[in-house]
Amino acid sequence: MLQYWIQYPKLHKQLKAVTQILSDHMVVSNPDVQEALLSLTKSGGKMLRPAMFLLFTQFGDKTKQDQDRLNNIAASLEILHMATLIHDDVIDDSPLRRGQVTIQSQYGKDVAVYTGDFLFTQFFDLIIDNVDDREYLNINAQTMERILLGELNQMYKRFDQAETVEEYLENITGKTAELFWLAAMEGAHFGGTRDDVTKLAGSIGKNIGMAFQVLDDILDYVSDTETLKKPVLEDLTQGIYTLPLLLAKAQAPEAFAPILGKRQHITDDDAKTIAQLVDQYDGVTKAKAYANSYTDAALDAIAQLPDIKAKKVLQGVTKELLERSY
Repeated sequence: MLQYWIQYPKLHKQLKAVTQILSDHMVVSNPDVQEALLSLTKSGGKMLRPAMFLLFTQFGDKTKQDQDRLNNIAASLEILHMATLIHDDVIDDSPLRRGQVTIQSQYGKDVAVYTGDFLFTQFFDLIIDNVDDREYLNINAQTMERILLGELNQMYKRFDQAETVEEYLENITGKTAELFWLAAMEGAHFGGTRDDVTKLAGSIGKNIGMAFQVLDDILDYVSDTETLKKPVLEDLTQGIYTLPLLLAKAQAPEAFAPILGKRQHITDDDAKTIAQLVDQYDGVTKAKAYANSYTDAALDAIAQLPDIKAKKVLQGVTKELLERSY
């Protein structure tokens, strides 16, 4: 889980403390849910959201920081992320996540739902214990709402051939970029930065989140299951039409309509044909332009941050996210 951050010793040490907090909060008497929680902690992940939070705390007043409190808030972000992933896998009936069998596939949907619900309670426990600012309690609650609305809107648009690029972007703003925004903005705020830096941090987080999700959707069309660590073209078969498909379909809707019209009855061969059409009509190339645009916006904003070591780390991580293969 933390291998990615070894090159940044200070941040790596902080994230180790965060993982201990995660372990401490993943204890429940129900043996099935407990086993699922242990499986979840072993499945890995880059801890991007807590890492972003901790990086932005470094731009603030070090004399006013309580590191234990900061680590707890960072942990709350990862717990919220984990909970949303579990519920997302249940809705999508996903068999794999990060190369591991998903909770719902291994333990059943009932255990998965209860595990996700338990994680939401732990998220709130950490927030209530460590955030004494009513404004930021509200912000965390509103963020959860916007994440949920992003997921609900995506579910509502399933198999909808009339979905627009604008609707897709609105959905990923909620389901993905919102939590990156919260991590960056909260890190700056609780780190004691100036208000203008906090606002800038939120903008950086949102753009990184948008680029991250667009690239994730691109990889679904250009990678393979072994590399991607989840089934390729899974979104397509679930009726979730992501940016590469939407951009390609806009060029020749009549080429896509007969196959997409099969809805949930689409076959593996149909999915491969759609992938070929996406390539033929430059859907991936056009989607990469969007990812590049969001990344450039994030880097332009990062350039405006104070010149400290964390700034260079942010620049490096932002560029690396666009070059990842999973």
